[in-house]
Amino acid sequence: MTVHADIPPVLKPVGQSDSPLYGKLMARAQREWTQQRLADLTRTIEAMFALVPDDSAAVRLSGMVAQRLGDHDRAVACFRRSLSAWPDDPDLHVDLGRALRARGDAEGGVAAMRQACTIAPDRAEVWFHLGEALVADAHADAAIEALQKARDLDPQNAGIGVSLARILAVAGRVDDATREFRKVLQHEPGNADAWLGLSNLNTVRFDAADTEHLRAAWKDDKRTDTERERLGFSYAKALEDCGDYAAAFDVLADANASRHRRDTWNAESERRLVDLIRTAFAGDVQASPVAGGGSEVIFIAGTPRSGTTLVEQILASHPEVEGANELKALPNLIGLETRRGRGAFPLWVPGATADDWRRLGQAYLAETARWRTVKPRSVDKNLTNWLLVGAALSMLPSARVVIVRRDPVETCLACYRQCFGEPIEFANDLRDLASYYANFLALTRFWRERYPDRVTELEYEALVAQPEASIGHLLDFCDLPSSRECLEFHKTQRAIFSVPSAAQVREPLRAKTARSALYGSKLDPLRQYLREAGVLPRQG
Repeated sequence: MTVHADIPPVLKPVGQSDSPLYGKLMARAQREWTQQRLADLTRTIEAMFALVPDDSAAVRLSGMVAQRLGDHDRAVACFRRSLSAWPDDPDLHVDLGRALRARGDAEGGVAAMRQACTIAPDRAEVWFHLGEALVADAHADAAIEALQKARDLDPQNAGIGVSLARILAVAGRVDDATREFRKVLQHEPGNADAWLGLSNLNTVRFDAADTEHLRAAWKDDKRTDTERERLGFSYAKALEDCGDYAAAFDVLADANASRHRRDTWNAESERRLVDLIRTAFAGDVQASPVAGGGSEVIFIAGTPRSGTTLVEQILASHPEVEGANELKALPNLIGLETRRGRGAFPLWVPGATADDWRRLGQAYLAETARWRTVKPRSVDKNLTNWLLVGAALSMLPSARVVIVRRDPVETCLACYRQCFGEPIEFANDLRDLASYYANFLALTRFWRERYPDRVTELEYEALVAQPEASIGHLLDFCDLPSSRECLEFHKTQRAIFSVPSAAQVREPLRAKTARSALYGSKLDPLRQYLREAGVLPRQG
C-alpha cells in the first residue's frame, strides 16, 4: 500500500477562490506527480506560489517532492506548515510521520501516524502505515495490533494480509502466520509475496497442489520481473520439498540471474575496501579511553545465512542479555562520521582521536539504550558488522565480538536459495558469492589476530554437533555465567526480525543441516569459484 498514488483532492488554495488558471496548474501538477516528473512539478509549484503566495497546497506539494528527493528536513517543514491549513487530514499526518522517520526521528514518526489513526480510525491504510512503522522499530506486539485493525477494516487487501502474516512469524506465531498467508492465497492464488512468505517460514512444506499452483504462476509471462523472481524462489522450495533438487537449482538459477541483471555489487571494489580497512586498523588506532566502555554490548559478525540469528537467539535466552536483532546504529554512526567531511571510511581512521572514538561510543550506547532497559546487556548482529569490528572495538574497547562461520559451500548455497527482502546483491551470482566469502574470511582472520582477547570465532558445524561445549565457550568468552536457558534457546519467546530464521531458531538443533550434497554436480561451479578465491584448497 502507498500513500498518495495521486495528489489528494483536498489540495486547494486556502483563503482564495478557485480560478481557472489555478485549476489548470493543479491538473498539471497531478499529471507530473503521477508521471514522477519532479523537475516539471517543481516549476508548476512555483507558478502556484506566484498565483497564491504561501499557498498551503503548494507547500504540501513541495513537501511531497522533497520527500521523494530525500530532503527529509524540508519535507518535515513543509508538512508541518500544511497542517496549519489541514490539521485533521490523516494522509498529511502519515506523510509527516514518514518524513520524520526518514530523518531519524522514529518516535516522532510513530506519534504522527498514531494521530492519523485517531483522526481516521475507520481507514485501513493509516493503520497499515502505523503497523509498518512499528515493525521497522521492532515493536512486534504493537505492530500486530495495528495491522490486525487494518486487516479487519479491509480483509481483502493482500498487502495488509502479507504484512500481518510476516509480523506474526516474527513474533513466533508460525501457525497464525501460515493461516494469514493462506487467506491471501485464497483470494489471490498467484500472489507472489504470500507464496514467498510461506516459503520463508521454512518449517512449512509445500504439497503437490502448492507445487502446481507455483509452477503455473511462475510460468505466467504477464508477471513483472520482481513477481516472477519471488515466485521462482518459492517454486524452487516446493521442488525441493518434492525431492527434485536438480530442477529446483535450475529455477533458482533463473530467478537469481534475473535479479543479478540489476546488481551493482563489485567484487574488486569490496576487496579494495577490505584491504583499506586492514591497513587502517593495523596501525596505532587511538581507542576510546573510557574504562570498561562497551562491556554491555556483544557484537555478532557473520555472512547472511551462516547462523548469526541462531547465535543471537542463544545469547538472548540468557537472563542477562537482550537480543536487539539487526541494529543499524553502528553503520549509521560510521556513515555520519564520514558525512561530517572527514572522508570515506576507513580513510579517516588514522586521524581519529581517542576523543572521537569516545564520542562515537557514547552515541552508540545512547542510541541502543532501549535494548538494555530490562536486561543489562544487548546483542547487535547487523550483517555489516564484519566490516566494522575495528571501529566497534575502538568505540567500545570492552565490547565482545563473536564471528560466526559456516562451511563456505553451505553458506553460499543458503544465500543463493534465499530471496532477501532487502537486496543482497552478491547473493545472486555464484562467483560473487565466492568472492564475498573470501573477503569475509580474510578480514575476520585479521580481526581475530588484531584483537585476540575481544574477538572469538564460533563455527556453526561445531555448534550443531556439540552444542553444550560450544555454548559453554560462547558464554565464557562473553563473561556470562552458565545458563540452562541458552541450551534450550528454542523455548525463548521473543520477536525475531530475521524472517527466514524466525521459525527455524524456535526448534531444537538438528545434527544434519547440510544440504549441498543433495544438489550433486550443480554446485561444482561454486566449488571451483571458491578454490579460485582461495577459500577451498585447489585440487591436485
